[in-house]
Amino acid sequence: TPGRCVHPQHRGTMKHITFYLDFISPYAWLAFNELPRTLMGLSYSVQYRPVFLGALLKHNALLGPAEVPPKRDWIYRHVQWLAQQQDVVLDLPAEHPFNPLGLLRLAVATDPQGFPNRYVCETLFRHVWVGGGDAADAQRLAAVSAQLAPARDPASDAVKAQLKAHADAAIALGVFGVPSFVVDDKVFWGLDALPMLRQYLEGHAWFEGSAWDAVQRIPSGLRRQ
Repeated sequence: TPGRCVHPQHRGTMKHITFYLDFISPYAWLAFNELPRTLMGLSYSVQYRPVFLGALLKHNALLGPAEVPPKRDWIYRHVQWLAQQQDVVLDLPAEHPFNPLGLLRLAVATDPQGFPNRYVCETLFRHVWVGGGDAADAQRLAAVSAQLAPARDPASDAVKAQLKAHADAAIALGVFGVPSFVVDDKVFWGLDALPMLRQYLEGHAWFEGSAWDAVQRIPSGLRRQ
């Protein structure tokens, strides 16, 4: 392909992707649907790790995207436009943002290590983003819990600790938002990073250079009082 150089050691190499997600994020829902299409033909595996976006934001002293009113309006327009571009159903829930902890703990409770499979993640994403219901409604949460039948109690201390451990691990890797994809030591953030992720998995020569790490050495000219 013109303009593309693939490093020989990457050809045919299985890569492991850790997908950090929170069901509250419409971009995570869109990325969840888009990931298989973006990476079609490549050799990879995916581990889904639910994280509480609020914990990532607090650690980095950030407001949630929907906590800035003009940005909130834009996001809701943007994700609905993106969804119709991707031919994905995306219905805004009755209230947003909402407290996603019940859904996150349910996801963690479905697996001994707290890593839900794709079916579980899709079920919970659809709970939020298909139908326009109240994602945090107790009756709806009970119904989806009965459907998934987790082996552990989502309200148990062990599950809560596991969810916190996922966030702690994400923060240690430099994850600051969702959706994020971690491969090797690299974090790819956002739906729009998927083409970049594909090129990394393909072994594009750009990633062999210094550009990735060089950005950390650029001084900031801002001094907030």
